[in-house]
Amino acid sequence: MKLKMKELPISERPYEKLELYGPEMLSNSELLAIIIKSGTKEENSVLVAQKILNLNNSTNKEDLKFLCDTSIEEFIKIKGIGKVKAIQLKAIGELTKRISKPINKNKIKIKSTKDVADLMMPELRYEKREVAKVIILNNKNIVVRIMNISFGGTNFASIAPKEVLSEAVKTESPKIILVHNHPSRRFKT
Repeated sequence: MKLKMKELPISERPYEKLELYGPEMLSNSELLAIIIKSGTKEENSVLVAQKILNLNNSTNKEDLKFLCDTSIEEFIKIKGIGKVKAIQLKAIGELTKRISKPINKNKIKIKSTKDVADLMMPELRYEKREVAKVIILNNKNIVVRIMNISFGGTNFASIAPKEVLSEAVKTESPKIILVHNHPSRRFKT
């Protein structure tokens, strides 16, 4: 029989451990256990969280990006994860994407291709289909706007020149950068 959370020493319970030692001292399963709150009659929340982590098909088992790609239906297949917990896990995945995006793109100056990659990679790395975007810049290479111009399949995106140029012409912006991803060739970070 597995130990219930109440039967664990206080220093080993995820909530208390986080409070005592800080979040960086918790394992991925302990952090997930805090999010899902409870387990089942047979398994505590840490063991249920471990089953969630077992969905990771990546060679790097510490890589948690799989949480963004896992569907609600896949989460629900795990005993102890119902619809509400599955939705919470999807929300956490989306929050992590948004946290990694720059908040104020209007003050970002593009000086190199690395600046473009740093700006767009947090968003595009999670896309399962090919996406084309245009970054509109002013005379000083400061980002004015970023627009989606095409959503394609897993290995193509159809881009019309009118879509690429229309917003730049409207805003009289002198510079643009065209960006797209390759979801079939996921970047390793």
